[in-house]
Amino acid sequence: MSKPAHKIRIGVLQVTIWKNQSDKGTWYSVIPSRSYKQDDAWKETDSFGFDDLLAVAKLLDQAHTWIMRQQQADAKSRKESAAA
Repeated sequence: MSKPAHKIRIGVLQVTIWKNQSDKGTWYSVIPSRSYKQDDAWKETDSFGFDDLLAVAKLLDQAHTWIMRQQQADAKSRKESAAA
C-alpha cells in the first residue's frame, strides 16, 4: 500500500491526503475519518456526529490549503524541469 502524501489531525478526527498520478497529470484526493475505540482496538469510520462537523470542515479547509500549495510547488517544479 502506498504512503499518504499528508495527514492533518484534530483530536480523533483526521483527513488523509493522497497524491495520485496518471498520464493526464497529478491530482489529490482526501479521505476524512474519525477514530474510535471499541473494546481494546482502535478503529476508523467515515461517519460523523453533529459535534464533529465544524472540526471536519476546518480539517477540509486545511487540506484544501495544503493541496493548493502542493499544486503550486508541483507546477513550479515542472516549469523548472522544462526550462533545464
